[in-house]
Amino acid sequence: MVKIFELAFTQEVTPLPWPAGLRIVFRSPFTHTQRQEGRQSLRGETMDWKHLLAYITGTVDQELLVRNEYLVTENRILRNQIKGRIRLSDSERKTLAELGQKLGKQALQEVAKIVKPDTILGWHRKLVAQKFDGSQQRKAPGRPPIDQEVEALVMRLAQENRSWGYDRIVGALANLGYTISDQTVGNILKRHGLPPAPERKTTTTWKEFIRTHMEVLVATDFFTAEVWTWGGLVTYYVLFFIHLSSRKVHVAGVTPHPNQAWMMQVARNITMDEWGFLAPGQYLIHDRDGKYCPVFQQMIDAAGVKRVPLPPRSPNLNAYAERWVRSVKEEALSRLILFGESALRHALQEYVEHYHHERNHQGKGNVLLFPSFSQRSQSEGLLQCPERLGGLLKYYEREAA
Repeated sequence: MVKIFELAFTQEVTPLPWPAGLRIVFRSPFTHTQRQEGRQSLRGETMDWKHLLAYITGTVDQELLVRNEYLVTENRILRNQIKGRIRLSDSERKTLAELGQKLGKQALQEVAKIVKPDTILGWHRKLVAQKFDGSQQRKAPGRPPIDQEVEALVMRLAQENRSWGYDRIVGALANLGYTISDQTVGNILKRHGLPPAPERKTTTTWKEFIRTHMEVLVATDFFTAEVWTWGGLVTYYVLFFIHLSSRKVHVAGVTPHPNQAWMMQVARNITMDEWGFLAPGQYLIHDRDGKYCPVFQQMIDAAGVKRVPLPPRSPNLNAYAERWVRSVKEEALSRLILFGESALRHALQEYVEHYHHERNHQGKGNVLLFPSFSQRSQSEGLLQCPERLGGLLKYYEREAA
């Protein structure tokens, strides 16, 4: 292989040992006389090898050519053995796009085997477009949006005061230092699906209903417990009532067969004038379980108690009763093996006493519901730890002086 250089200088150079098969010929454009004159003028000066190396580096490296050809062939063979589409990550696409832009489309056609050259160049154009993309900082035309804090406050005022109109909400916001128009309030409520005040005040949510009727609300529900008897493992049904304001619990009965006759007797017991748990003027929340038979419902209505049947499949609407079921099961029943109905009744009685007088309630300020006199007055004395149900239920108190 021969590489011809047209050198602009006239000094002769001593050939170096070149690789076999490579011969370099230096051809000067000057005449013999001009070269003689150039030798005389440059004699005694040192040759500038930087210029010479700049031309030499332009020669073709045979080893590099063979190496590139081997890699291209290897990539083509491996690509043919891969079935389906090759999945590349974003960083891999970025790397190929940067290298592909440097090579150019013509060189990519020779070496690119995973994807097409146009795809690699398209990735590069996409990276360039992302670099200069300013859409995230672009502001929407028109008036600036309402601050999220103000919008949340508008929603809170509208939800907590269902009879307030747009102007009333605007006035309340002005008292807090926020100035917006009634039309803006209307747009916020419409965006969140809240109707205007005339329609909003005619409806009542469960949260508002329970808050305003907490003192007269009583909830009831069933739960089951497995008990070992002489006949094997029997499922017992426990019916209880809970006063929502005070959290006072009354276990109305325990039976494996909650039939109509048993429900009628429970209704008589809880509506008695002197010691019944329910009183006229109260509201009773219950689900649509078939065990609440029509006779039971009629007796409750006759006692002056307003029943509030819950919608189907809505356990969250009876959350206080559901939470008590979880408490009694986790803290007592699920940790006991009950033998006979009497064992179940004893466990329930002990837990109800513990629940009322010895257990702090986070929903009621983390205090005792009905503390005894000694627990309220004793601040000195030896510390004691009485137990119930063999140590399952514990509490601490001071020994009386």
